[in-house]
Amino acid sequence: QVQLVESGGGSVQAGGSLRLACVVSGDTINNYCMGWFRQVPGKEREGVATIDSAGDPNYVESVKGRFTISKDNAEDTLYLQMNNLQAGDTAMYYCAIYFSRRCPAFAATMRLQVFTWGQGTQVTVSS
Repeated sequence: QVQLVESGGGSVQAGGSLRLACVVSGDTINNYCMGWFRQVPGKEREGVATIDSAGDPNYVESVKGRFTISKDNAEDTLYLQMNNLQAGDTAMYYCAIYFSRRCPAFAATMRLQVFTWGQGTQVTVSS
C-alpha cells in the first residue's frame, strides 16, 4: 500500500520561503509521475507542479519562477521549494502520485487521475 506523508508547511510573511517534503512508502517513486496540488476552502484542488519519472518538471503559470519541484529517488522523497510566497499561495498543499511515468497536462481534470494523495500540509502567507 502506497502512503504519502507531507511536512514543511507553516506560516510565513509575504516574500518568505518554505520547503515542503513528501515521503513515500510502499513503492519507489522513480517509476512514477508525482505532483503537488493545493486547495482552499470552497475551491477545487488545483495542480501546482509535477515531475515525471525522468525528472522533467512542469508548473502552473502562477508559480513559475517562484516554485521548484524536485525529487530524491534514493530517499523516495518529493520536494517543493517555494520562494517569494504571496498571500494567494495560502492553501492546504497535497502530495500526489500518478500510476504512470508521464504526467498529465495541467488541466482541471488532472486531479482525477491521481492514484494516491497525502494528508496535506497547511501553508499560510500573511501580507
